[in-house]
Amino acid sequence: MRTRRTRLLAGLLAASALALPGAAQAAGPREADLAARLERLEAEMAQLRADLQSARAEASQNAAAAQAAVQAATAQSEQAAARVAALEAKPQAPAEGFRAGATTIKLGGYIKLIAANTRYSEGEVATNSLGRDFYLPQTIPTGKGPSSRVEDFTAKQSRFWLNFATDVSGHTVKGYLETDFQTSPGAQGSQRTTNGYNLALRRAYMQFDRWTIGQDWTTFQYTGALPESTDYVGGVEGTVFVRQPLVRYSLPLNKQLTLHVAAENPETASATSGAAALIENGDDSIPDFAARLAYAGKLGELSLAALVREVRVENAGLSESAMGWGLSAAGKILLADDKSSDLRFMATYGRNIGRYVGLNFAPDAVLNPAAGKLTDVDTFALLGALRLGLTPKLRLNLMGSFQTADYAGSLPALGIASYNKRAWSGAANLFYTPMKNVDVGIEYRHGERRLVNGAEGALDRMEFAAKYSF
Repeated sequence: MRTRRTRLLAGLLAASALALPGAAQAAGPREADLAARLERLEAEMAQLRADLQSARAEASQNAAAAQAAVQAATAQSEQAAARVAALEAKPQAPAEGFRAGATTIKLGGYIKLIAANTRYSEGEVATNSLGRDFYLPQTIPTGKGPSSRVEDFTAKQSRFWLNFATDVSGHTVKGYLETDFQTSPGAQGSQRTTNGYNLALRRAYMQFDRWTIGQDWTTFQYTGALPESTDYVGGVEGTVFVRQPLVRYSLPLNKQLTLHVAAENPETASATSGAAALIENGDDSIPDFAARLAYAGKLGELSLAALVREVRVENAGLSESAMGWGLSAAGKILLADDKSSDLRFMATYGRNIGRYVGLNFAPDAVLNPAAGKLTDVDTFALLGALRLGLTPKLRLNLMGSFQTADYAGSLPALGIASYNKRAWSGAANLFYTPMKNVDVGIEYRHGERRLVNGAEGALDRMEFAAKYSF
């Protein structure tokens, strides 16, 4: 554009020169200056246009960037609002326990009601006794007494526990305290008025690193084999079942295998020939020693346990002792990926371990005063239970248990005639969970007891239970 204008100006100047040669000669420098000024003006105009175009382009880019930033901020705001809405809609988990100084404390347990209707084939069990509260085969009447039927309601099994944890120098010290009202010694409440019962200690221990010190389940026992039952135990005859003070060390061998070894409270529960009553002697001089190898994997759990102990009786100048030992294999086989179904089992055999099996169905040993000797008692017990998850809220449990006791042949037959020889039971139940933490169940159980002299008795029990866990 500038070249065209320059040429046009040059043409006009040339025409002027032809028409007025003298004027052209006089105005030549002026016209040249005008042409130069015009060229500078054209250059400035071109630069202004370029600057204007650059400014417009930059403004356009800035506007696009601003719009993109606004869109990104809007999207982030919408995402944040969605996350907040989701969190508000989702129930928030309650705080885990509460703090007391440097210690975290958690409370748990359950409230449980049991209503049982029981028929005894050969008599009746005394009211307010343990055999009326839960299945205890050694209390089944034997002989030829009249049958009886009784109804019992109880909430004694309601259980409460406290869990403690304190951080100390990079370590965590844990404590556990568990109580119920079922096994409290001494005077019990009356069913006639208030039904008040005493609080009883179940477990109380502390844990530091690999050590457990206090009262807990015996190391000889695998608690995972206990079936789900409306009953207190669920298969008394066939299970190892003891809680007692102990010092235990647990050594992880790998991710799935752990070895537990312990020194535990000793107590000899003997009987004297001619009397079946069990006696707590309190004469023991060394701890009971137990070890258990525990495996846990994807298919289930397995436990192999051993027990070594001394039983001792000192009475009226007589001091006798004998060695006791036991072996127990137990486990849980998972039958479903969601762990809703499983098979549980326990097999135990030993000598002079009566108090460890079946809630002391048989004595640890028998004192024969005539011979001045403490004689051995061999015990064999089996427990099996099948748990089937029928629906997410309904499950079926089938269980059976058995125990037999063999006494030394040197004992006089009449002296042990009234001793427990054998017991077995079978049960089936249905449990329903209508809502979280609430379970209701109904169970039927048949059990039988036999004495050394052949006297027998049977129990049939229909039981209902309702439990709220917290």
